[in-house]
Amino acid sequence: MMNTAFKQPVKKTGTPALLTILRKAKKQQAESEKMFAELGWEDLPSELKFAIEDDVKGYMDELNGRYSSTCPYIQRRRESVDFWVRSYMEGICSLETAVESVKVREL
Repeated sequence: MMNTAFKQPVKKTGTPALLTILRKAKKQQAESEKMFAELGWEDLPSELKFAIEDDVKGYMDELNGRYSSTCPYIQRRRESVDFWVRSYMEGICSLETAVESVKVREL
């Protein structure tokens, strides 16, 4: 009779790097939802939120004093985002129109 040892399976809950990425993603999602709520845009559909998320981060950075711009192109972009979000919220345009209008087109 052979005397062998059996290895017990190691219970893994995920790699540390993966867990770190997951925690960071959850934190960023919570911050993003807070930003939309502060602007009164928490009820926007996910597609529209995704399309303007970087713009909203810029709004919040500026409101919190971490960033400031006098660039007319940034101001025009903000006015455009605000216009299309309000138009969607007031039922003036469809979700598809709002999303297409705020998408940043690559060169």
